[in-house]
Amino acid sequence: MYELYAVKFNYLSYNKPSTPCKSSYNKPSTPFFLVRSDAFPVVNTGCVLYSVLLTAPPVKTEARERKGERERERERETLSKSCPFSLSYSPSTMESQVLVALALSLVGGLSTSLGALFVIINKAPNLNMLGLLQGFAAGLMLSISFLDLAHNALNSIGFLKGNLWFFAGVLFFALVVNFIPEPTVVPQSETDKKKKHESEDEGSGKDMMKKHRRQVFFSGIITAVGISLHNFPEGMAVFLGSIKGLRVGLNLALAIALHNIPEGVAVALPVYFATNSKWQAFKLATLSGFAEPLGVIVVAYLFPSSLNPEILEGLLGSVGGVMAFLTLHEMLPLAFDYAGQKQAVKAVFVGMAFMSASLYFLEISLPEMTL
Repeated sequence: MYELYAVKFNYLSYNKPSTPCKSSYNKPSTPFFLVRSDAFPVVNTGCVLYSVLLTAPPVKTEARERKGERERERERETLSKSCPFSLSYSPSTMESQVLVALALSLVGGLSTSLGALFVIINKAPNLNMLGLLQGFAAGLMLSISFLDLAHNALNSIGFLKGNLWFFAGVLFFALVVNFIPEPTVVPQSETDKKKKHESEDEGSGKDMMKKHRRQVFFSGIITAVGISLHNFPEGMAVFLGSIKGLRVGLNLALAIALHNIPEGVAVALPVYFATNSKWQAFKLATLSGFAEPLGVIVVAYLFPSSLNPEILEGLLGSVGGVMAFLTLHEMLPLAFDYAGQKQAVKAVFVGMAFMSASLYFLEISLPEMTL
C-alpha cells in the first residue's frame, strides 16, 4: 500500500507544519519523499488541510517482499487456528485425513458394543433392576439433551433461536409418537380362551409380562435412535480433531469411546430384556455407534459448501428436544413403574452425574475450533 504522509499546516502561516499524520492507499508499499505543493486538492484524511506531492524513487524491495511473505504466513497460521475449514488441502492429504478420522471414529463409535457386551454377559435383569437401569439411562439422556446439545445451541445461535429449535424437536417427536400405536397385548387364541378360567392368574401374569416387554422394546428402539443422532456430531468432532493432529484426534476418540460405553448399555439393556436375544441387543447397540463414522463422511465431503453452521447447531438443538421428550415420555414412566419413584429418581441423578463427568472429560479433550 502507498503510505501517504500529509502535513497539517496552520491556517495563518504555511511555514509552521504540525506533526504529520498517516493514511494509506491500496497500492504496493514503497518509501516516499514529501514535497509540499499547494497546487494539489485537499486530501480528506481527517487531519489534512493541504495535500502533498508524493514521489516514489526506485528502491530495492526484496526485504519488503520477505517481510510481506512472513506476514502472510502468520495470517495463514492464525486463520488455521481459528477455522480449520479455511485451509486448502491436496487430494492425497485430504483422503489420508479422512481415513485417519474414520478409523478413530470407529474406535469411538464401536465402544457402544462394549456397553452391549457388559449387558449380554450377565443374566437378563428382573423388573426392579430394569427400572433402576432405565432410570440411569434416562439420566444419561437428560444430561446429553440439556447440558450438551441444547446448551451448545443456545450459546452458538442465541437464546431465542436455540429455544425455537429445541421445542421444534419436542413438537416433532410428540407428533411422531402420537401416530405410533401404543404396545398392546397380542390377542388370545381360541386355545387360550378355553384355558382362561383354568389358569386365569397365570395367563394374566403372562399378558402383563408381554405388555411390559413390548413397552421396554419400544423404549429401546427410541433410545437407539436418540443415541445415533447424538453420536453423529461426535464423528464430526473427531474429524476436526484429526485435522489438528493425530494426537488430538486420538485423545478425542478415546474420550468419546469412554463416553459411549454407558450409551451402549442404555440401548442394549431394554432390547435384551424385551427380546431375550443377545444378538439383537448387541446388533442394535453397535448400529447406533455407526452414526459416528457417518458424521466423519458428512463433514469431510459436505462441509462447508452444503452445511450451514447455524442450521447445524439448530438441528442439534432439535435433537436435544427429541431426546428430552423420549426420555420423559417413555423411559422415566417405565423406571417409576418397575423400580418405584424414589429409587428411580436416585438412579436418574446417578446417571446425570455420570454423564456430566463424561461430558466434562470430553470437553477438555476437544481442540479449540470454530465451525
